[in-house]
Amino acid sequence: MGEKMIDIRNLVKKVFIGTPNELQILKNINMTVLKGEFLSIVGASGSGKTTLMNIIGALDRPTSGEYLLEGEPIQIMSDNELSDIRNNKIGFVFQTFNLIPRNSALKNVELPMLYAGLNRQQRMHRAKEMLELVGMSDRMHHLPNELSGGEKQRVAISRALANNPAIVLADEPTGALDSTTGRVVMDLFHKVHQTRGTTVVLITHNHELAAETQRIITLKDGRIVDEKTNRTKRRQQRSGVE
Repeated sequence: MGEKMIDIRNLVKKVFIGTPNELQILKNINMTVLKGEFLSIVGASGSGKTTLMNIIGALDRPTSGEYLLEGEPIQIMSDNELSDIRNNKIGFVFQTFNLIPRNSALKNVELPMLYAGLNRQQRMHRAKEMLELVGMSDRMHHLPNELSGGEKQRVAISRALANNPAIVLADEPTGALDSTTGRVVMDLFHKVHQTRGTTVVLITHNHELAAETQRIITLKDGRIVDEKTNRTKRRQQRSGVE
C-alpha cells in the first residue's frame, strides 16, 4: 500500500447542534486517499459530497472524528494554520471558476503565490509556466470576461497548481461546460495527474467522468455506500490537449 495523503476516521458533521432540527450531514465517514491517486467522490445532490469536500479542503471543520492530511491532524488546527494548509497544500477548482474579474489570467494565477510570499519575478515565471501547461500562454493577458468557459476553467486549474499543492480538489469542474469543453478539462486533470503525480480528488455526479478515475467512492445520505477500484485503463481521448 502506498503512502497515505488523506486519512479520515469516524468523521461526523452536524449542523444546528443542540437544536430540535439538528442534522447529521456526514455519518461516520472512513476513507483514505493515497499519494498520487486520482479518486472521485460521487453522489446525488444532498448526499454530503460538498460538505465532505469542504472538510477535506480545510474550509470547514468536522463535528467529531479525525482527518489527517499528510499525517497532520487538520481537525485540531487553528484558523491561521488551516489558512496556511489551504494556501500551500490544497489547490481548488470550482464549477463557477471563481476568477477575479478585474485581473488578467496571469494575475489570477499569481494570486495564491502572492499569499505564499513569492516575489514578483518568481510569481510571474511560475504563473507563465502553469498557463503554458494548460495551453493558455496566448491568453495570459486577457480578463476573465474575454475568455470562454473552458478557458476560464483552464486558468482556474493553473491557479490551483500555482503553489505546487499536495492535492487538487475539483468540485464539479465540468458542471458549467458543454461536453466537448468538459472533455478538454477532464483530459487536463489526467495530464496533471500523470505528468506531475498530483493527487486529484474529483467531486462529481457524473458517473462517466468518475469511471475514468482510479477509484470511486459513492456517498448517499451522508454515508459511504460503495467503493470500487477501476481496473480498466482510460481510453485515450483526442481533444487537442497535448
